[in-house]
Amino acid sequence: MNRVGTPRAWPWFLAAAGVVLVDRLTKWLMLGWLQAGESYEVTRFFNLVVVFNRGAAFSFLANAPGWQTPFFAGVALLAAAVVSWMLWRHPARRLLCSGLALILGGALGNLWDRLAWGAVADFLDFHAFGWHWPAFNVADSAITVGAAILIAEGFVHRD
Repeated sequence: MNRVGTPRAWPWFLAAAGVVLVDRLTKWLMLGWLQAGESYEVTRFFNLVVVFNRGAAFSFLANAPGWQTPFFAGVALLAAAVVSWMLWRHPARRLLCSGLALILGGALGNLWDRLAWGAVADFLDFHAFGWHWPAFNVADSAITVGAAILIAEGFVHRD
């Protein structure tokens, strides 16, 4: 069937669920191994750490007095609804749906943390020459790669 909203969209939702599963599994492993604030050096430029970010990307609004947690949870729910609608509407556009599925899975993975702990658990810490990239997690990576795919798709697909 080629109608909009056919069951062909379900593989994209399963891909998003896979991102959530990998995100949950890696966070569970890290939180079971390291305590908050603890660090394990893997290489000279990469550590495993456990930090909790109450803000958004790059700790934006992390020091706000607490309103940011429900705000970012609401943003994640709204984003999940919009992305889900787009997946359901355009299941045949593989590049678009690949990016959207990654974004959906990442948003739901971080939403889970916000609802459970009031903050997002991050554990990947890259650094070089005295410079540290803010710690991040699998969900953050999925959102970033998904956004890059959507940008690339915008150059490829013309309606």
